[in-house]
Amino acid sequence: MLISESIEDKAFAAVEKIVIHTPMPPSSILSGRKNGEIRLKLENLQKTGSFKLRGAYNKLRNLTPEEKKRGVIAASAGNHAQGVALAGKMLGIKARIFMPETAPKTKVEATAEYGAEVVLVGKNFDETKQAAFGEAKKTGEVFVSPFDDLDVIVGQGTIGTEILQDWPEVDNLIVPIGGGGLISGIALAVKKVKPEIQLIGVQAYGVHGMISSIWNNQLVENRTNRTLADGCDVALAGELTYDILKDYIDETVLVEEQEIRDAIEYLLKKEKVLAEGAGALSTAAILSGSLDHLLKGKKTVAVVSGGNIDIELLKSLV
Repeated sequence: MLISESIEDKAFAAVEKIVIHTPMPPSSILSGRKNGEIRLKLENLQKTGSFKLRGAYNKLRNLTPEEKKRGVIAASAGNHAQGVALAGKMLGIKARIFMPETAPKTKVEATAEYGAEVVLVGKNFDETKQAAFGEAKKTGEVFVSPFDDLDVIVGQGTIGTEILQDWPEVDNLIVPIGGGGLISGIALAVKKVKPEIQLIGVQAYGVHGMISSIWNNQLVENRTNRTLADGCDVALAGELTYDILKDYIDETVLVEEQEIRDAIEYLLKKEKVLAEGAGALSTAAILSGSLDHLLKGKKTVAVVSGGNIDIELLKSLV
């Protein structure tokens, strides 16, 4: 899929003014274990605690004056909610956020604190999305997709640009997948500059709609269980993100729930990094051993996409 370079350039120029250029420290422990150079891209230190502000801000800034007056509506398990809420606050746009009834309390409270109206509906993200989309049709509010929107995708891709700025020699990028917005944006940002980079996507065994779609060469739904990676609990990926990713992804990895637990604990205890389940997926893939053949002797970045973990959950895990 081809997109105008100016779209990416404009997105980066706008987004870099309002986000944190997050650090990417080396992990001496993982590097030693895997006989390669491994760094962690710490988007858990981003404003709102995840990468989602990037795409939300880029989407909202591109709305027409009439659309801004109508306000926006979004569906999210938590991180997109906070990103849209803060972007709306920054740009003076009213935001209404639909969240699953199972959303972590910390994410619900944080979204409300940013000034958005929160509506709890649905047992999972897919039910919540349908409710929000239906409401937007009735009210005229602009629906802001958490992943299946070009402005959102390109906004998330600013992470890829930062990675190349900080470490142009990088060989591998390991990225969590939910609906595919993050990894698709990163793909568009890095593959045009360095097409030989290995793009590795990670999902949980319990929910892996995008990876199932890649394997089947068509969009398919996949959910057999809930996952600790609630930010990536998306059974059916986006059409646009799938269309981008099927041409760019190089490797896929599925991880078990225990491996996600172990990664959260590892990051906290050894790296002093607080990560939520989705944010720990890349590290879980590394610790699982599934990628050892790609990591040895190579330069690798693992994206820690978010740190908004429920405190009670964290207590039970560690």
